[in-house]
Amino acid sequence: MPGPLEGRVALVAGATRGAGRGIAVELGAAGATVYVTGRTTRDRRSEYDRPETVEDTADLVTEAGGRGIAVPTDHLEPTRVRALVDRIDAEQGRLDVLVNDIWGAEHLFQWDTPVWEHDLDNGLRLLRLAVETHAITSHHALPLLLRHPGGLVVEMTDGTAEYNRATYRVNLFYDLAKTSVVRMAFSLGHELGPRGATAVALTPGWLRSEIMLDAFGVTEDTWRDALDRHPHFAISETPRYVGRAVAALAADPDVARFNGQSLSSGGLAPVYGFTDLDGSRPDAWRYLVEVQDAGKPADVTGYR
Repeated sequence: MPGPLEGRVALVAGATRGAGRGIAVELGAAGATVYVTGRTTRDRRSEYDRPETVEDTADLVTEAGGRGIAVPTDHLEPTRVRALVDRIDAEQGRLDVLVNDIWGAEHLFQWDTPVWEHDLDNGLRLLRLAVETHAITSHHALPLLLRHPGGLVVEMTDGTAEYNRATYRVNLFYDLAKTSVVRMAFSLGHELGPRGATAVALTPGWLRSEIMLDAFGVTEDTWRDALDRHPHFAISETPRYVGRAVAALAADPDVARFNGQSLSSGGLAPVYGFTDLDGSRPDAWRYLVEVQDAGKPADVTGYR
């Protein structure tokens, strides 16, 4: 049976690992052709110096049932991004879904460090990687996306608009970056809505990314072993959960009802009826407010 996104073309910008990889795979599972980008290839690693590659992600997309196409791209280079979009146009003649998930700054921020003590070069590069890349990619990709009605742009961030508005996030640079992306989706909603397309901001919850699992010394199979040291990690989710959120949005003929809004994987799960890989529906942002930030003992009852 053809998937709900059969014949649709997606670009997941920043799909080497983490949420981007999970999104690409789930779009593939729904039948889409997915272009995946990143800076780490089988021949060259980015400054992250991690083993995940864009080619690996493309293979996972194809294995899931779609067609994965890896295009190594540095989204800070406008000419490279323009060439990427030109290639999609030449090969497909359309773009239906753009996911701006470019980040690459885990190594650039310092927790709870005021701006005058934070490394300035690292902070400014974080902003370039997290915000400027999204603007460059949208600038070049949106004319192609607007060629056919019903296009979807997903701006990936960390935190809902409501949560970030009330909560100091790590430091000034991180806080500014993640809040800016939410606002980008709002602005794109105003620009795309009248032209027949939709833009949303989307956040996963506490993500069990490759980097997070390594930091806690566990794997996806053994992640619960980290709960003794990090009990609130019990609310965490796989990257495929937010991937299912994107696939559901992309297949929704009424997705325009969310135009310009800030959404979360946990908030969309009951709307569309999807679950994480283990069959649960973690609602991390509600849990963070009502349990973790409230200083209560870890207890995910009623939250997944």
